[in-house]
Amino acid sequence: MSWGTELWDQFDNLEKHTQWGIDILEKYIKFVKERTEIELSYAKQLRNLSKKYQPKKNSKEEEEYRYTACKAFLSTLNEMNDYAGQHEVVSENLTSQILAGLARYVQELKQERKSHFHDGRKAQQHIETCWKQLESSKRRFERDCKEADRAQQYFEKMDADINVTKADVEKARQQAQIRHQMAEDSKADYSSILQKFNHEQRDYYHTHIPNIFQKIQEMEERRIVRLGESMKTYAEVDRQVIPIIGKCLDGIVKAAECIDEKTDSQLVIEAYKSGFEPPGDIEFEDYTQPMKRTVSENSLSNSRGDGKAEPKFGGKPKGKLWPFIKKNKLMSLLTSPHQPPPPPPASASPSAVPNGPQSPKQQKEPLSHRFNEFMTSKPKIHCFRSLKRGGAAPEDFSNLPPEQRRKKLQQKVDELNKEIQKEMDQREAITKMKDVYLKNPQMGDPASLDHKLTEVIQNIDKLRLEAQKFEAWLAEVEGRLPARGEQRRQSGLYDAQPAPAVNNCAQARESPDGSYTEEQSQESEVKVLATDFDDEFDDEEPLPAIGTCKALYTFDGQNEGTISVVEGETLYVIEEDKGDGWTRIRRNEDEEGYVPTSYVEVYLDKNAKGAKTYI
Repeated sequence: MSWGTELWDQFDNLEKHTQWGIDILEKYIKFVKERTEIELSYAKQLRNLSKKYQPKKNSKEEEEYRYTACKAFLSTLNEMNDYAGQHEVVSENLTSQILAGLARYVQELKQERKSHFHDGRKAQQHIETCWKQLESSKRRFERDCKEADRAQQYFEKMDADINVTKADVEKARQQAQIRHQMAEDSKADYSSILQKFNHEQRDYYHTHIPNIFQKIQEMEERRIVRLGESMKTYAEVDRQVIPIIGKCLDGIVKAAECIDEKTDSQLVIEAYKSGFEPPGDIEFEDYTQPMKRTVSENSLSNSRGDGKAEPKFGGKPKGKLWPFIKKNKLMSLLTSPHQPPPPPPASASPSAVPNGPQSPKQQKEPLSHRFNEFMTSKPKIHCFRSLKRGGAAPEDFSNLPPEQRRKKLQQKVDELNKEIQKEMDQREAITKMKDVYLKNPQMGDPASLDHKLTEVIQNIDKLRLEAQKFEAWLAEVEGRLPARGEQRRQSGLYDAQPAPAVNNCAQARESPDGSYTEEQSQESEVKVLATDFDDEFDDEEPLPAIGTCKALYTFDGQNEGTISVVEGETLYVIEEDKGDGWTRIRRNEDEEGYVPTSYVEVYLDKNAKGAKTYI
């Protein structure tokens, strides 16, 4: 099966077919190129997706990734990053193993095809030239034969005519001979050219064209084979990354299997445990007896008016001392509530009559709110000065609950220990370098390192003092917390150096079950716990009253920073609505907070201009 013998007369069709084959190859190259672009784009989008959901450094999201579920998600993001890398590998391999080779091959194929068809056209032109020569010789031979025949006829006519001279007859005879000779010459030339043409035609159809067409056939078959090999390479490139992609998917599955709900639950406990004990039971107050009711009301009003926190209620020791009860207004007054104020009720409560007598339940409601606020709120700022300035948290983390404060202090101590170790390593390196300079003065001046060495030593001393300060605070917190095995502090560099005992003023007794007990003889501890918190507010003057307000509706004030009011109650306004829908009011010197502006009717004192202060 050869194109040279089977398709000897299909030169033009073969030319079109081979051009179509090159177009198919170029189309495949374009397809692979677009595939590489898609792979690169897909890999880029996967990387951007992975980067988008990566936790930001030094943010709250980074702290959340200590949970096993978040760790698994982070592992998934990392595996997807590697997954994207494999798509980039696919793109690179397709480019290097297919596109580059095929692009060169197409150029070579075009040149080879051009050369073959140029030879074919050249052979065609040669046979056409031979054919034209043959036609020209044939026409000349035909013309000379006709001329010789006419000359012979003219001679015979002249020879038969008796009136023609002998000279004219001789001339006609010579002319006829000349024409016959020319005809013979044309015949010989035509015969020679014909033989030559037949030879060239046999060579053309049986040698030249078959050879050219055979080369074109081989070229086309090589193109087909190369296209098939490229398709195999295309599949192999994908097949090579399948094991790595499988490992990425196995990594995601393994990370998912490492999720432990119990561990996450324990981490939630460690993250939010305050270290406080739940409050004890509240004594029942019997209002059926007038004397007990009077005593109970007086004790409640004194508690609200004086703002003093009692370590026990009803004269019975409780399981836990609440050191912040005296200043419980902080839990509700530090910041304006973050959520928008609730809309006012459709109608006022019929039970709340302005300026009317209040029931015992209404009188006890603020006290219950104090406990609810204390248990649900999270103190954020430790004094009103920092509130006014919008300041940061205190250095000793005293704004945090005991357990969280202990963790923060422990973390700070560990960081300082690492910094100290780093500085000590640097000091050791400088010392060694100085010894080398002393032994080999040509390497450097030892005196040039004295300043750096002194600076490092000073940094070590500063860091040690800082670490001792935080260890002292840590010892104080650990002294107040219930004794637990897992709360034992592990010191990195100063295990042999015990932290200074700074907790002499706050000694805690523990019951057999590990909880605090408050006895009548522990007045010193109560005083210390109270004064430690009160000292930060002694220099803070209360905000002046700028007017009064009357409660139009009853507001529970259960959210952080709010205060409960009863319909018809009159209070002092200390801060107007700033546009967020909340007004800051004061009941007495210890009870301040925010209420929805729509719940009160405000009467501002224009003349006082802030000079009027509630006492």
